[in-house]
Amino acid sequence: MITCYLRYIIDPYKLREFEVYGKLWIPLVERFGGQHHGYFLPSEGASNVALAMFSFPSLALYEQYRLDSMQDAECQAAFRYAEETRCIVSYERSFFRPVFA
Repeated sequence: MITCYLRYIIDPYKLREFEVYGKLWIPLVERFGGQHHGYFLPSEGASNVALAMFSFPSLALYEQYRLDSMQDAECQAAFRYAEETRCIVSYERSFFRPVFA
């Protein structure tokens, strides 16, 4: 299993728009075989940092999701929404593997 961790720098004045963006992606990731763990919006502390995490059974399946999402109309609409609203300033992507007892 591989977990993708996304750290976003967002426009704090467009928090509502970023929340809409997150809600667009949760079912899309799941439709492509991933398990979404949710978006995490600012509460206390920095007002411009948001997080998201989702897992795929393997890095190969994640990479296939990335390729497929580039051809999917709903995914492309979600990308356009972020561009049009400019709710995301930047982001970084990291990958982790979980450790269970």
